[in-house]
Amino acid sequence: MQKDKGTGKLLSTKLDTPLGEMIAVVDEDSVRLLEFADRRALPSEITRLEPTSAGRNEVAEALAEELNEYFSGVSTSFNLKTVQYGTEFEESVWTVLQQVPFGETRSYGDIARSIGWPEMAREVGQANGANQISIIVPCHRVIGADGSLIGYGGGLWRKKWLLEHERKLANKGLETKSNVLSTLESWITYA
Repeated sequence: MQKDKGTGKLLSTKLDTPLGEMIAVVDEDSVRLLEFADRRALPSEITRLEPTSAGRNEVAEALAEELNEYFSGVSTSFNLKTVQYGTEFEESVWTVLQQVPFGETRSYGDIARSIGWPEMAREVGQANGANQISIIVPCHRVIGADGSLIGYGGGLWRKKWLLEHERKLANKGLETKSNVLSTLESWITYA
């Protein structure tokens, strides 16, 4: 996933997911917004971007495919370029969010410590909430210090679903890897 300035005309499109409709705003080469359609902050987020028209392009089609692969368990990562603008602090939080491994979580305090501001867990929460590229910039992987599910603009039920989905897939990957290693060991032992 790369981040730089977006280019071209902005298009908005609707995408169906198992968790409800999402709205995406894309340009010629990047995703600029991906949010659940019922998110309260969505109208103001879209207004700030001022998409020029509804429609799809190659980026929108690729996003739809990558989301389908994510939700169906085929893929655990996204390869599309993203562009969003925030303060230097917000952008540092979003960068760290993209480094949280699939199937794992971090607390707001963990994120604050990783960017060198250990006393700013609350501000990390605000930056996390300002993220406009849901799932791809995985703000759902941030939890309370006590492990509780808090603060997700798409709804806590979705956050819970996304985390459970990722844990299942991550554990399945570990089981598969373990089975392959066991098979290889038996071949080596009996060869």
